[in-house]
Amino acid sequence: MSTTPTHCCETMTRQVDAQCDTHPDPFECPDALIDFSAKFQEYGLVIHDGGASVITIAFCPWCGHRLPDSRRDAWFEALESQGIDPWNDEIPPEFDDHRWLDSPPA
Repeated sequence: MSTTPTHCCETMTRQVDAQCDTHPDPFECPDALIDFSAKFQEYGLVIHDGGASVITIAFCPWCGHRLPDSRRDAWFEALESQGIDPWNDEIPPEFDDHRWLDSPPA
């Protein structure tokens, strides 16, 4: 089963995939509303506070669909099971997005 993100509605997909010609960093773009973390499978509202702040959301603001549960805890557990300290060790590239969810446990 692939965990490649399929978003709940067209509007969510447009928001997550939006690219700004003026602001390459979505946290600098005033039109950026949603951040999607592929590695954690989390959606959040972008808080334009000069940093990379988000408020995690559980429902789509446009269609009301329940969003997937966060995989943040599972991400840390998967790293730990491989003997990787996420605070001090180099993180393998497959843990930068959803690919770690597709891999069988070590």
